[in-house]
Amino acid sequence: MTLLVSTTTLILAATLSIIVNRQLVPKISVNYVSMVLGGVLAAIPVLNGLVAKFDADVFIGLIVAPLLFFEGQGTRMNSVGRNFRQIISLTVGMVIVCAVVAGFSTAWLTSLGLPLAFILAAISTPTDATATESVVMGLELPRREATSLKLESLFNDASGIILLNMAILWYVNGYINYGQTLGDFLYSALGGVIFGSLVSGVLIYLRQSMLRSRLNFINNTYNRGTPLKVIYMLTPFFLYFGAEELHVSGIIAVVFAGLVHNAEGERSALANPKLAYDSFQLMDLVSDVLNSVVFVVLGIMLVRTSLDKSVTYHGSLIWIGVGVILYVANLLGRYVYCRLVQRRDNRSAWIFALGGIHGAVTFALAFTVAATQVKTQDFNLVLMSESVLIILSMVVPTILFRLMLPKTETDEALAQDIRQVREQMIQRGIDHLDDLPELSDEFKQAVTFDLKSQDGHTTVQQFVSEWRRMVRHPEYTQAEMNLLIATYQRVFKTERQYLIDLYYTQHEVSEELFNSLYREVAMAELMVLDYGSRN
Repeated sequence: MTLLVSTTTLILAATLSIIVNRQLVPKISVNYVSMVLGGVLAAIPVLNGLVAKFDADVFIGLIVAPLLFFEGQGTRMNSVGRNFRQIISLTVGMVIVCAVVAGFSTAWLTSLGLPLAFILAAISTPTDATATESVVMGLELPRREATSLKLESLFNDASGIILLNMAILWYVNGYINYGQTLGDFLYSALGGVIFGSLVSGVLIYLRQSMLRSRLNFINNTYNRGTPLKVIYMLTPFFLYFGAEELHVSGIIAVVFAGLVHNAEGERSALANPKLAYDSFQLMDLVSDVLNSVVFVVLGIMLVRTSLDKSVTYHGSLIWIGVGVILYVANLLGRYVYCRLVQRRDNRSAWIFALGGIHGAVTFALAFTVAATQVKTQDFNLVLMSESVLIILSMVVPTILFRLMLPKTETDEALAQDIRQVREQMIQRGIDHLDDLPELSDEFKQAVTFDLKSQDGHTTVQQFVSEWRRMVRHPEYTQAEMNLLIATYQRVFKTERQYLIDLYYTQHEVSEELFNSLYREVAMAELMVLDYGSRN
């Protein structure tokens, strides 16, 4: 029951943050809104009690894993192949450099022991792609840096986890076993790649076999492929927890599974378009909600940590200094590595260095320390210091990127053109109704209402009136339903033809405008046909 209440609370908070963002502060990233809302939730005792105690394993497995799976699915496999050397360089070479710089800097400047300093450093290495999107919203991030940051964030979690395990063993045993650390890293990383690739390959083969079997999932509008959707949605959880049971990297397993699934989506979409469309919509829905949940949880944990009187370091403020040192060390380590090893220019190196944002994964790794033999006061220091690191990694680039990056050009002229052409397109459809003498006034009124709804030119009062009419209306006969569906098809054909004439014949609209509105009409017709098949 506790898990159900917590899940419901987080989803509602995530949904509310999306609403607030779109209605009140659209120029601010939804991630910041989610984090603030999470902080407010944690600050109110009644609401805070609805969310269970943070569990790092559950958080990574149930929230981070599917997000990384969908993120990987949005990346082409050949892109990883082209950038393979860069990925290894950033997720292994640079991670080690940053960990060494941060570890020795922390130990030297704060007099902490090296093992504890390297625990702090290891946790500070993973970056978060969704957090990066927060600080560049409304700004144009150069393509090279955007690609590098995305690929880095997909694969560097495993490196951070291995380094953290090494540092904890050093803390507990008093020495470093370099051979074991290297072996663990290779086993975890390569094992994750192999497990993720093989298992996802088997699942893809299973789905494709079902799609083309006597079950008749292929191009069958009456069979929506529910088993295939269920298998698809369970894939990241099965892969992550299965990989972790084998003690290989669950994170890398789900990322590589996403990469493998990318090609499947491209080459099987037309086998059953409805199934493919539903799957993409489901993926977008889950991604939006989980991404918002990540930052709601982050806000909750930051506030809980700050309010928890047991999380202290003997009244000392050393945790603030440690957090600053970790951030600066990682920032400079990333910058110098890009300048010297990747040979980037000064601006590119700074953009990449600042773009390494830390988020919920860093916080989750910090909480895993509690389950080890690390002393309570040292765990408290880890938790508080990493909180400072996360906040700095988000605030500093949010400010500096406003000075360094150009703003994204919002084409108000295009938006206005779309509105004007849409209005003209809808009017063409409405005018076409007059050419259908066989259509009753009632049907004309119903179709006109729906067409005007395409542009939002209907009020709630008009909707209520239409709803009352439909509730009172006797069920349509099959002949009436056929006539209504045929009318919609003819109207949508008129709208499409109007767009085709504007684009192909008169050359009066851009490709972007044409594609946008043509997609709207196609979606509208799909919904009408789908509704007609249910009646």
